[in-house]
Amino acid sequence: MSTGQAPAATGERASEEVRLAITGMTCASCSARIERKLSKVAGVESATVNLATEKALVSFSSPVTVEQIVAEVKKTGYGATVIDGSDRAPAGAAHTAGAGVLLEKLRAQGRARRKARATAATRATTATTAVAHQPPGDRGQVREDSHLDHAPAQNVLKPRLVTAIALTVPVLFLAMVLPTSGASPWLQFLLATPVVFWCAWPFHRAAAVNARHLASTMDTLVSLGVLAAWGYSVVELLQGGMHLYFEVAAVVTTFLLTGRFLEARAKDSGKDALGSLLDLGAKDVSVLRIDPRTRVTGEARIPVSELVVGDHFIVRPGEKVATDGVVLEGSSAVDASLVTGESTPVDVSPGDEVTGGSVNSTGRIVVEARKVGADTMLAAIQRLVETAQTGKADVQRLADRVSAVFVPVVLVLALATLVGWLVTGHDVGTSLAVAVTVLIIACPCALGLATPTALLVGTGRGAQLGTLIKGPQVLEDTRRVDTVVLDKTGTITTGALQLRSIAVRGKLSKKAALTAAAAVEQGSEHPIARAVVEGARLAHLELPRILDFEANPGEGATARIKDTEVTVGKSALFERVDPELLEHARNHAGTTVFVGWDGVAQAALTVEDTVRDTSKAAIARLRALGLTPYLLTGDSSSNARSVAEQVGIEAANVRADVMPAQKHEVVTQLQQSGRVVAMVGDGVNDAAALAQADLGLAMGSGTDVAMDSADIVLVRSDLDAVGDAIGLSRETLRVIKQNLAWAFGYNAAAIPLAAFGLLNPMIAGATMALSSVLVVSNSLRLKRWHR
Repeated sequence: MSTGQAPAATGERASEEVRLAITGMTCASCSARIERKLSKVAGVESATVNLATEKALVSFSSPVTVEQIVAEVKKTGYGATVIDGSDRAPAGAAHTAGAGVLLEKLRAQGRARRKARATAATRATTATTAVAHQPPGDRGQVREDSHLDHAPAQNVLKPRLVTAIALTVPVLFLAMVLPTSGASPWLQFLLATPVVFWCAWPFHRAAAVNARHLASTMDTLVSLGVLAAWGYSVVELLQGGMHLYFEVAAVVTTFLLTGRFLEARAKDSGKDALGSLLDLGAKDVSVLRIDPRTRVTGEARIPVSELVVGDHFIVRPGEKVATDGVVLEGSSAVDASLVTGESTPVDVSPGDEVTGGSVNSTGRIVVEARKVGADTMLAAIQRLVETAQTGKADVQRLADRVSAVFVPVVLVLALATLVGWLVTGHDVGTSLAVAVTVLIIACPCALGLATPTALLVGTGRGAQLGTLIKGPQVLEDTRRVDTVVLDKTGTITTGALQLRSIAVRGKLSKKAALTAAAAVEQGSEHPIARAVVEGARLAHLELPRILDFEANPGEGATARIKDTEVTVGKSALFERVDPELLEHARNHAGTTVFVGWDGVAQAALTVEDTVRDTSKAAIARLRALGLTPYLLTGDSSSNARSVAEQVGIEAANVRADVMPAQKHEVVTQLQQSGRVVAMVGDGVNDAAALAQADLGLAMGSGTDVAMDSADIVLVRSDLDAVGDAIGLSRETLRVIKQNLAWAFGYNAAAIPLAAFGLLNPMIAGATMALSSVLVVSNSLRLKRWHR
């Protein structure tokens, strides 16, 4: 991706970028064709088209314009609309200048998308009709500003698939059980015709669009094969012949629609990451306003989009901080773990910075907005996710890599067969039957099933093991991965605080220290207080009654136990703290609070995020799979080193105090050093890194945006699922390659036999069906996969 350079001298052209939403792509050859066409345009420096996200990122310089780039895409036969906040922006600045406009546009589209879900079925039908009757070059204009709000392809395909199944089953029954009895042939005709023309319409339309531009894809063979089988059968029916292949046309259509539907579902599943990011932020906010008449300051509820720098807004307990700012009044504990990755809620008081999207835990605070819209941390994460997703290299499906050659060759062979038989003195009927046999035997049903069936069985087995593989493009990456980057909070650890250690002064027992601390903390809602109280509960301690409880937000709490005032909190609350207690706090990872009375700290209690029981063994298993583990966290270096030591990760591979943008950069740096990186995370702060990584794995206990940005979702909150995911993915890829090898090998052997007239269409149909059965049977072996 071109980042652009400022002109160094007069006459040097500045590089610019534009993002496009692309519609009408059906396979990897489509995206490759758009890239080739754009790369030939004078002034275009680079063009990256992502089939999965249906976006293009084009770097260019004058004299070419955005309008010319869009026109070139449309001339190629696909739809294109600009999705940046402006038509053009300097390269590298496109993510900042237009981000505010994009943010508001995405918010509006997010609301529209949720409203539209209630009428998804109606919209799917309408969208299908609209696209079907629109010129191919204008299809991107059906809904110009709704690149995140269009009806998913699976909603368009689903009614066709359901109809195809409902009609194909009786056709197959009639053809196999009652092929020539009574009205059976005409019933087959009536039932198969809607399948061939309406259900298979997406294939026919794509084939026609490609034909207009002198190109061919898998859709071309599917369309010709289905039409050839149906057309031959119609001719036979009208002539009173008995060799009908309506069931071949119907079954091929149904199988291929099933495969296309599975592909669409896998592709659509990752398109809502940006929408999920928007859902993390607050939707409205209470701001302080001065009444112009009474000059009295009061509260007003406004949308977050109306906030401006300098506004003062209120955040109550349980509410989200609306935007990045500085605390003016009040004290509280703010949970920013989903945004920054910090495992422990941060105490804030006047003068401290807070991040938009974090959750206020305890007290009421007044915040002054310092950054709004595109300048906030949450918006920056959003831009990183979008950039990483758009720039991610498109993984070509194995079948589509060959289809560019396979399809034209089959078409030429079928035509050559027809001509060859005619010139050797055979009649038209016989010659046509042989040519149709070539098309039927070569119809890529097994090719279409090779990936979706293995993926379906593999993902079904993965679900039993707590693993969700999002699509076939993921599988090739698992084979090449040699490095795994693990987020700490919520991935290696549980994300829940737990009492880890107690140090005491003098003869005071640890039991007495914990009893005193928990008695005071039971009056507090602070997460650290809850961890201390839970520690006392697990130790089966009976807590004494307290009086005069008083919280000191950001510092600690005090209460009276019998006649003694006990204080729990930071060291600053005490007049004297024993050096041994301070040393204990420095040497133990986590957060330490002190408990004491009469101004003297008597004990130190340390709470820490809990390492999952399975993490150490899981990381050892990843090493056995040939992966080098790295620990990446926004937490402190002492906490990170402690966790790394517990699970067996080398200190040199620990990256601590890493902010979200830096996580993305760390992954990029590892890739630039030649490593193929898998990233495992769970928070919004991991989303950009998950999208940038060659393979992204999200813990199911994490956020929706992390799961949407990932390639694989680990349903169970167990790091051992990472090993399962990679092992199963590699095995699924092996099965897909076996299926494709069989499918291509079958065609290579069967086409010559058909061309020489050694097969008739019936045998061709049966052989084609058998090839599909073998592919499915091979895929079903994945149900028995185990470690």
